[in-house]
Amino acid sequence: MSGKITADMIKELRELTGVAMGKCKEALEQAQGDMQQAIDNLRKAGMASAVKKEGRETNEGLIGFAQSAKAASLIEVNAETDFVAQNDKFRAFVQDLAQEVADTRPASLEAFLAQTYSKDPSLTVDQKRALVIQSIGENIQIKRIAVVSKESDLSIGIYSHMGGKIVVLVELVGSADQEIFARDIAMHIAAESPEYIGPENIPADVIEREKEIAKSQVQGKPAQIADKIIEGKVKAFYDQVCLLGQKYVKDGNISVADLILQEGRRIGKTISVRRFIRWRVGGHGS
Repeated sequence: MSGKITADMIKELRELTGVAMGKCKEALEQAQGDMQQAIDNLRKAGMASAVKKEGRETNEGLIGFAQSAKAASLIEVNAETDFVAQNDKFRAFVQDLAQEVADTRPASLEAFLAQTYSKDPSLTVDQKRALVIQSIGENIQIKRIAVVSKESDLSIGIYSHMGGKIVVLVELVGSADQEIFARDIAMHIAAESPEYIGPENIPADVIEREKEIAKSQVQGKPAQIADKIIEGKVKAFYDQVCLLGQKYVKDGNISVADLILQEGRRIGKTISVRRFIRWRVGGHGS
């Protein structure tokens, strides 16, 4: 078959091979519109391998972060092996994507994948990802993104641990010039893995479950004593899973709550942690 190359033909070849639209157009032109020949040519050039690699598991990777004038961003990009996750080309790609998220503030991961890649406007972000797969030779998946908009009384602290395997972002409200302090809090969160900011953030069913466990451990004791033991066990649980109740990782003599109070007094402002995001490569949620 030969003849005019249509947009539908280019789209079909893109869907069959995963190769960028521009390359599909070139391949069809070279094959004079012969779809199978175009596929063969792309395969010979090593460009159609991306489709075969899409199904492979991606349990390794990197969490990138960046900031723009208006936002901070996190992005997790996964690969098949840690060898590739440490590859300079892969790391540069992750950093480029993180900056792209901070600059463009997409509404969702789906929207981000579909938007134009600023470093090559002929490609979408997802098409760029396919090209990187071909270049590196492993499946690469963009797993999740987070965007935090900057505000006049907000300090954002970001801490990367284990070479980008764990990254924490902290939003500290009450002052716009506390990035270093916010980063210290983020470092603590990376090390101590709190699940909540304070007890008021713990779901009621989780608290109830802890109380039931504590009750089962004090059966047979007088009610007054049992109640005090239960109260103590629940308080210990709060201090374990809540950021504010934990002992500060740099100084075990002070809690994170007291540390924040001290810093607030030092600068003459009331500051507090509004939110934190703690991502681990291969983990879920934040």
